[in-house]
Amino acid sequence: MVADDQTVVREGIVMLLGLLPGIEVVGSAGDGEEALRLVAELAPDVVLMDLRMPRCDGVEATRRVCAEHPGTQVVVLTTYADDDSLFPALRAGARGYLTKDADADEILRAVEGVMSGDAGLSPQVQRRLLEWLAERGGSDRDEPERETAAGPLPDGLTPREAEVLALVAGGLSNPEIARRLMIAPATVKTHINNLFAKTAVRDRAQAVRYAYRHGIAAPRGDDSGSFIT
Repeated sequence: MVADDQTVVREGIVMLLGLLPGIEVVGSAGDGEEALRLVAELAPDVVLMDLRMPRCDGVEATRRVCAEHPGTQVVVLTTYADDDSLFPALRAGARGYLTKDADADEILRAVEGVMSGDAGLSPQVQRRLLEWLAERGGSDRDEPERETAAGPLPDGLTPREAEVLALVAGGLSNPEIARRLMIAPATVKTHINNLFAKTAVRDRAQAVRYAYRHGIAAPRGDDSGSFIT
């Protein structure tokens, strides 16, 4: 099944898929809500999912498809390959990620890959994931578990996410945090996206209040209970 809000693009993808061996297109949707309805109705093996769609975006649609219809695999097919698009989609459960400059062979390999239990990632996405792993350097996994003054880190935060949160609470910008921790700005954005999702905060102001409330950072002028100095 194909989900894309641009009619010309959607019809073009459907036409292309119809030419590929072993693939049958059972439906197409123009937004995330329609995609969810058709998945429930048609139970496709794979959905090629755009990310930027009205009513329900592709990340939320992917999350709901994976939660409610585990027999359907999602391959993202989008114009965007930036971290703010890639990592939320993969966290939502997408098994594949392609950009719209992918050719027919790439799409076929991705579909066949997710059907056989593998990941269907474009070469540029694979490179970005390798860069991200290199930037992390295993620090989140290898560091011993830390605690705040109030106890273990809340809401499943990793030590690195708590460190980034403390710096946000200290008023540092993303580039300043990147320089302080000697990591890429894109990695800072990824950590912030992760900690926002885990703590259910919507903006930096809420993140600061969360950090103070949980003892991850102390209010300015108060050094007690600070996670990081």
